[in-house]
Amino acid sequence: MEWRVDAGGQTLALATSGGIPEVIYWGATLPVTEDLSQLSASALNDITGGMLDKLPALSLSPEPGRAFQGQPGHLLAEADGTPLNPAFSFTHADEAPGHLALHNHADGITLSHHVTAHPTGVLTLKTTLTANRPIRVHWLAAPVLPAPQNGDMIDVHGKWTREFHLTRTPWSPGIRLREARTGRSGHEHPPYLILAEAGCTNTQGTAAALHYAWSGGHRMVAEELPDGRRQIQFGAPMAAETEARTHFETADLIAVHSTTGLNGIAAAFQADIRDRVVQWPNPIRPRPVHYNCWEAVYFRHSLPELAEIATRAAALGAERFVLDDGWFGRRDDDTTSLGDWTMDSRKWPDGLHPLIAHIHSLGMTFGLWFEPEMVNPDSDLFRAHPDWMLGPRDQTTGRHQMVLDLANPAVRDNLFAQVSAILTEYPIDYIKWDHNRLLPVVDTAQTHGIYDLLSRLRTALPNVEIESCASGGGRIDAGILAHTHRVWLSDSNDALERLRMQHDAALFLPAAITGSHVGPRHCHTSGRNLSMSFRAWVAAQRHMGFEMDLRELTEDEALTLGRVTAWWKANRDWMLSGTIHRLDAADPAVTAELQIAADGRRFVVFSGQAETSVQILPRPLALTGLEPDARYRVTLINPEDAPRQSRGPNALKSAPLTLSGRALMTRGLLLPVAWPATMWVVEGRKLDD
Repeated sequence: MEWRVDAGGQTLALATSGGIPEVIYWGATLPVTEDLSQLSASALNDITGGMLDKLPALSLSPEPGRAFQGQPGHLLAEADGTPLNPAFSFTHADEAPGHLALHNHADGITLSHHVTAHPTGVLTLKTTLTANRPIRVHWLAAPVLPAPQNGDMIDVHGKWTREFHLTRTPWSPGIRLREARTGRSGHEHPPYLILAEAGCTNTQGTAAALHYAWSGGHRMVAEELPDGRRQIQFGAPMAAETEARTHFETADLIAVHSTTGLNGIAAAFQADIRDRVVQWPNPIRPRPVHYNCWEAVYFRHSLPELAEIATRAAALGAERFVLDDGWFGRRDDDTTSLGDWTMDSRKWPDGLHPLIAHIHSLGMTFGLWFEPEMVNPDSDLFRAHPDWMLGPRDQTTGRHQMVLDLANPAVRDNLFAQVSAILTEYPIDYIKWDHNRLLPVVDTAQTHGIYDLLSRLRTALPNVEIESCASGGGRIDAGILAHTHRVWLSDSNDALERLRMQHDAALFLPAAITGSHVGPRHCHTSGRNLSMSFRAWVAAQRHMGFEMDLRELTEDEALTLGRVTAWWKANRDWMLSGTIHRLDAADPAVTAELQIAADGRRFVVFSGQAETSVQILPRPLALTGLEPDARYRVTLINPEDAPRQSRGPNALKSAPLTLSGRALMTRGLLLPVAWPATMWVVEGRKLDD
C-alpha cells in the first residue's frame, strides 16, 4: 500500500508491505500522475555480501529487535522495567484531505504516525502510542525521515548573548547525536536542522529542514547506516517521560523542502510561524514600537525617573512601555522575591496606577515583566511551600533561583491566581515572560505544565500579548510560540552581534515575532560603542524597540532614532507580513538581506558592513526574489551615513536608479564605501508598465 501527502512545494510518499510504513520519497512535488507503486518498487535496495538476507526497513519508527542496525525509533518497557519489543504490524490508514494517519499494532499497543499538510507549505508529523496498560517510554521519535545522499547538515548552536550560530557538519558513517537536556529548547542547540544538498546557497539549490516544536529540550539523531542509508530522528530527550502511562505522543515535527535554496526554507518557516503557529490577539493591529526600561534603570524603580523616561520614549515614537524586573516583593537585586508576585510598596506605594496613567496619557500601552516558573529561596512562596521546588533540595542554584514544579496542579493554580490578579488589577496588554535558569531535571511534565499555565492565562486574558524570553534566546521554538507572540532573540543589544544573529535566525523566524531593540551607545554586554544610525537600522530589521536610558541621547542621536523609528512605523505593515530573503553577498564582510512585501511590489535591502573588507571597493550585491522582467526604482535612503572616504560618483548616493529585476539579481547593486558597523538601507518599488 502507498500514500502521498503534498504541501507547498513538497511531496511525502509512504509505503508498507505489512510492517510499519516507511518514507519512499521526500522532496519536490511529484506529478499528480506519479505511479506510487512504481515509486515504491524503485526504492527497493539490493543485497550483497556481509549483509542479512533481507534489508531491515528504515520505517517511520525503526524497531529494536527486528535486525535494524541503526538507532531505533522507540524504546519501550513494561511498567516494572522489563524491556518490551513488540513486533508491529500495519493495521489501517485514516485518510482525509491534507491528513494521513497510519496505525500499527502489537501486544496491546498501537503505534500511530500522523502527517498533516498546512496551507503555509509545511508538513507536520507526529507519533502517538497508546497501550492497554501502563508502560514506560524511554525514547519515542516523531516519524523518522530519510536524509538526502549528498550535502551537509546545518544545525544551530549558541550561548548567552551569541545565539543562532549556524554549524555545518558533513555526513560520515555513524551518528551525529544532539541532545538538549537543559529543560528548555536552549541557547546551546535549539531544535532545528537543515539538510542542504551540494551546491545549495541562500538563493539556489535544494534543501530540506526540520523544526521540532517542543520547548523542553530534544534529542536529534542524524545517522548514516553501514549500508549508506541515512535517517533523521527528533523527539524529547532520552528518558524525559518519567511516568508509566497508557498514552504518549511526540511534539509536531515541522518539515519543509525547498528547490530555491535556503530562502525557500526560510520563507516557509517564516510564514508558518507567523500565520499558523502564533495565535494573535488582534491580527490586524500594527506591531507597536517597544520601550523596555531594563538597561536604563535595572532594579532601581522610581516613579519620577520612569515617568521622565516614558515621556522621552513617546516623543521618539514608542507605543508600548514595558516595566522590567524589580517591581514586586522586595526585589532590589536578583537574590530575592521570585514567586512573590505582589507590588513592592516601598517603590510603588500607590501601585502602578500613577505610572500607567502617565504612560496612557502619552498614547502608549503598558507591559510588565514576570518570571513565574522560578522561585528564590528568599521568598514567601518558597518558605511556605518548599515542596513545590523541582528537583533535589541540595541542587545548585542558577541566578540565585530554583524552578517550580509545574507538573503540580497546585503550583499552576497558585501562579495563575497571582499573575491574573496583577493583570486584572492593572490595564496591562503585554507580558515579558522570562526564564533565567536551566532546569535541574528533564521531564516532559514540566513543559506540559507551562503550556497549560499559558493556555489558562490566554483564555482568561485573551487580549494580552506574551513575549518568550529565556536569558535572551534560550526558549525559541514553535511549541512556546503556540502560546506566545514574540521572542527575545538575545540579551545582547550589540548591533554587530544582532546583525549576524538576526540574519541566521531568519531561516526559521519571521520579523513580526523577533524582538530587536536599540541598545545604549556603550553596549552593556560587549563594551562596544556603536553609532545610533547602525543601532537603529539593525533594530528596524525586526520588531523594533528601544532599551536604554534615553536621557543619555545627544540631539543628533535623538533625531536619528526618531527618523528611523518613523520610517519603520510607515513600513512595518508590509515588512512584517512579507518575507525575509538572505542575500549571497560576494563580500564575506557584508551581511545582507532583502525583505519583500507579500504582493512583491515593495522591498527593502539591509546591507550591513560587519567588518573591514579585504578588497578596496564594495563588491556588487546581487538581489533575489524579484520579477526578472519588471522594472524597479531603487533608492538609498541613508546616504548621509557614507564616511568621508566615500568620495566617488556612486549613483545611489545622489539619486534613485531604475533597473530591471534581472539586472538587480544578476549584476546587483553597487553601494558606497562603508566603514565597519554601517548599514545601507535601499528601498525598492516595482514600477507599473
